Amino acid sequence: MCCPMFVGAQQQTNEKVDTSPLQELGDEYHNSIKLLQNRFRIDYQVDEITMVFFREFGSAPVVLVRPDGSKIFQSQADGENVYWYDSTTFDLINIKNPTPGPWQAVGQILPESRVMVLSDLKLNAEPLPDVLFSGEILKQTAQLTNGGEAIDNVEFRDVVSLEIKFVSTNNPNYNNFGAESQTIAIFEDNGRGMDETPLDGIFTGQFNLSVANGEWTPVFVVSTPMLSREQVDPPLMLLPNPIKISLEEDGGGDGYHKLIIDSEREYVDMRTLLIDGKVRFPNGDVQNFSLTEQSPVAREYLIVNYESGVYRIKLTAYGNTQNGRDFILDVPEFTHLVEEPAPAVQSPNAPSDTQAPVSTDNSAQMANPAPIMEQNKEGMSPTLFWGLIIGLNLLVLIVGALMLWIFLRPKPVKQAKRKDPAPSEKIGLIAKLKSIFAKFSKQKASTKSESNKEETESGIIDLSIPKG
Repeated sequence: MCCPMFVGAQQQTNEKVDTSPLQELGDEYHNSIKLLQNRFRIDYQVDEITMVFFREFGSAPVVLVRPDGSKIFQSQADGENVYWYDSTTFDLINIKNPTPGPWQAVGQILPESRVMVLSDLKLNAEPLPDVLFSGEILKQTAQLTNGGEAIDNVEFRDVVSLEIKFVSTNNPNYNNFGAESQTIAIFEDNGRGMDETPLDGIFTGQFNLSVANGEWTPVFVVSTPMLSREQVDPPLMLLPNPIKISLEEDGGGDGYHKLIIDSEREYVDMRTLLIDGKVRFPNGDVQNFSLTEQSPVAREYLIVNYESGVYRIKLTAYGNTQNGRDFILDVPEFTHLVEEPAPAVQSPNAPSDTQAPVSTDNSAQMANPAPIMEQNKEGMSPTLFWGLIIGLNLLVLIVGALMLWIFLRPKPVKQAKRKDPAPSEKIGLIAKLKSIFAKFSKQKASTKSESNKEETESGIIDLSIPKG
């Protein structure tokens, strides 16, 4: 049969039992070498034994010495009769059909350490509450025992892992039908999270029940690299999150939305409800708020109506159930879309005071082009319309100026080559035009004077074309 047992360190019966695994022998010379006398006895009724030895960090695995003096090394473990798991700080050894009698472990075992024979590891946890909510954050404590006795060995926390799982009952009437198993808490004794005191033997688990509501079976699991123990509790009902959130657009007056927070009064004592929340506006801004007033009515909070878009509200609720149990709830995020108001659409048959009357007289339209421009805009914004008009006018002016410059620009005049032309000899466009017009006028006046003279002398008018 299999009935592993715990046996402490043992020495000769005629000597006082030493609680330390180390013993000094001989004179001062011999005392410089510490001999490990960590012995334990295995009863003849034991069919299988599991032992754990704590040793210095990074030291070599221990060596087991049978009662007949033969040794078992870690390298000789075959995985069947001897299963050996070694870590940097401990050795976990399982032996089937061990030889009865006194055994000895040799190695750098830590002072004040003990040889532990694992027999019946168990996690003794408090029963879960009858009423649990989806999203609830729950604290629970438990104690680890071996063979019914509490384990107070500090190093033992590195050997075992303690956790609780929720296994779905696969009831088609609930939301968790077909859901996979969920690990909802890990028990630790390190003084972190909700654990109050480190290394006091009291393990604390922080539950985060962010799983689907429905019927679940709690399973407590104690596992080591070599073995695993499970404790299955009766199924329980995980209720939906009891906090209700709604938002009334412009419910708080002009420019404010009203956020309303209520709960399932059947399970929650509304007078004890406290709210810690955060609002994320459509533009990305975040505003924190708290509601601490104790009242039996629903909680209200006004949110500034910045703009249209999606408003996101995240809450953490604190309160008591109807039977007086304290709870902390992580409420799922609530979102609300505030749509942009639709622009007012005017009926085409309705008269408009701002619309200019349409005249059928063409002359009136030519005299006052404003109505025509209003008709041609076809819903275009005034800024865009007048911008186009001004831009087209500027374009016409630029093109006209460019054409005028092309036609009136001065043509190069061939002149005799000079070695060093003076700057004063350069004639501009205006001066050249004046010179041409003056020369033409002088020539014309001279021709006319000669013609008049000839007519006077001969009495005959000369109609011939003057020779240049």
